[in-house]
Amino acid sequence: MSVKLADNLFSSDIKQAPIRNGYGDGLLILGKENPNVVVLCCDLTESTRSLDFAKAYPDRFVEVGVAEQNLAGLGAGMAHEGKIPFITSYAVFSPGRNWDQIRVAICYSGNNVKIIGSHAGISVGPDGATHQALEDIAITRVLPRMTVLVPCDAIEARKATVAAAKIQGPVYIRLAREKTPQFTTDETPFEIGKAFVYREGKDCTVAAAGPQVYYALQAANELAKEGIECEVLNMVSVKPMDERTLIESVKKTGAIVSAEEHQITGGVGSAIAEVLSRNFPVPQEFVGMPDSFGESGEPNELIAKWGMDGKAIFNAVKKVLKRK
Repeated sequence: MSVKLADNLFSSDIKQAPIRNGYGDGLLILGKENPNVVVLCCDLTESTRSLDFAKAYPDRFVEVGVAEQNLAGLGAGMAHEGKIPFITSYAVFSPGRNWDQIRVAICYSGNNVKIIGSHAGISVGPDGATHQALEDIAITRVLPRMTVLVPCDAIEARKATVAAAKIQGPVYIRLAREKTPQFTTDETPFEIGKAFVYREGKDCTVAAAGPQVYYALQAANELAKEGIECEVLNMVSVKPMDERTLIESVKKTGAIVSAEEHQITGGVGSAIAEVLSRNFPVPQEFVGMPDSFGESGEPNELIAKWGMDGKAIFNAVKKVLKRK
């Protein structure tokens, strides 16, 4: 059964907000709920939305400076002493620059650190290729003990932040910079380890994560006008992945398109392919970054140019249906 989404799903006046805002909102909730929650940041307090927590709980906030390796090491040490650290930077820097410290000091050591990678994906826009994290899902999901979450809007990011503090072990949460439609609601379900059916269909499964979930819904709406009914899954929990929901969907539809704002290699689509190859292989098309670095430009123009928007998903569904 599909879940409750915003009533004005495809309206031009749907509320838009950066997904990273939800992280800031979640931190304030956690600050009130749990005195062991601490936040560390690498000189990007406002950009990562850590600022409100820093103002509200200055004795539980640490400005590390531009030192991402130290960020991970300090977080690991605090976790070892019973705190619940949220370490925050741009995703190209954390987990990009400090992957070794995350691997050894956090994951290998089993420390309860929550890693927040902000400004992920090509929609960072004018900042260009050096600041567009397109490999972070691949390098985090490969680590033992790591949970990987990719929220689709600000509301889901808030829920993911709060939920991350309530489980034991390392968690990576990937956040986009640009404003995107806020199309889930407070009542829309969220649970680590679960995928959710956002639209029911019988002809093709579209399994998406992050901002691409909304693009998938747009594509499904257009395809329905041609009599093609897509089932849209929100794969917010990349690791652990909800294999049961995924397999049940493709057994019904017989084909799948994966969609993400990340390298096709090693990302959400690859994780999906790993599950299906073991359990129920079906034709699959991959929507994502095609083995390239990004570039400077306006976010929506870059998403369209590199084939990660609703039109790209629409075309991928048409293509995969020919292989059923």
